[in-house]
Amino acid sequence: MSSAHAVDGILEVPVIDISAFRDGDAADRARVAAAVDRAATEVGFMQIVGHGIPESVRTGLAAASDAFFGLPMERKLACVPAAPGVNRGYTAPRTERLSHSLGVYSPDDLFEAFNIGTQATDFPEVVLPQQYYPANLWPEGQDPVRAQISAWFTHAGAVARTMTRIFAVALGLPEEYFTPFEGHTIDVLRMNNYQLPPADAAIESGQLGMGAHTDYGIVTILWADAVRGLQILDTDGVWHDVIPVPGALLVNLGDLLARWTNDRWISTLHRVLPPVDAQGSLYRRRSAAYFHDGNFDAVIETLPGCVTADRPAHYPPITVAEHLTQKLAGSRGLELNADAEREAARLRAAVTQ
Repeated sequence: MSSAHAVDGILEVPVIDISAFRDGDAADRARVAAAVDRAATEVGFMQIVGHGIPESVRTGLAAASDAFFGLPMERKLACVPAAPGVNRGYTAPRTERLSHSLGVYSPDDLFEAFNIGTQATDFPEVVLPQQYYPANLWPEGQDPVRAQISAWFTHAGAVARTMTRIFAVALGLPEEYFTPFEGHTIDVLRMNNYQLPPADAAIESGQLGMGAHTDYGIVTILWADAVRGLQILDTDGVWHDVIPVPGALLVNLGDLLARWTNDRWISTLHRVLPPVDAQGSLYRRRSAAYFHDGNFDAVIETLPGCVTADRPAHYPPITVAEHLTQKLAGSRGLELNADAEREAARLRAAVTQ
């Protein structure tokens, strides 16, 4: 399942206060877990408040985004990784096509992006492959930007770990069930900018700010400007706008969690429209997606409680590294292997409606 359930044509992304899970009693925690279970089953997205990230950290992230994307292009290009498979540094506009991760071909996506993530040096007690834990690429002479982005990375990571604890309770598992899968997790923060210079803002037919895709990992923690752009797909093939309420973070489930739960929970197809005003100009839309993907060597195998006579196990075991490699190869125009093609095939019809 990769589409959300609308009721009478209306798709609601519920607002859930998770502070009660941290601070409340057993009944409060159970209520939060039940609300998350409903959202994960029916929508695959939720809005969380009570997440504990200070407003100063959010405003710092927004300032850092403006500062980085406002740099001259040659300074941003100095942060481009040496190879397209390195998920760090700067991505120039029209160089990725996220719908290609599903085998659906469309014009190049408009967004530009800047990625940081967990590095091998963050886990000195473990021998980790540089391929999945590469060094970050920072712009020179931008120490405040680095500090502000790093602060958000730390806080968003804490929220992601809170969510996996809630997920465990919602699935009837011990609260720390997912902890062994997160000890040296592959986490990436991707900052996106859609307000391109006028000379770069010509839009082709069918071109999107970011093409239709599902997220690849366990869970995504998203901050975004409260403007139109993000849309999610329902089971009738209708796209619905999602604009966060004040102070909320959007949380959506990734493919690995859907796979873990044998599709009891949904990794929902979503896209970003070009943020164009009535005059045809691109207006400002910024976002920052924190992808919490798990340890590279973690084996994702269907949870026993998610297999029934009516719902046999759909997926063979796979490591996090194998899964992410397949997905990133598709989005960056690299060759997809046979496993990736098979996984993509089940999603193509929904995207192309």
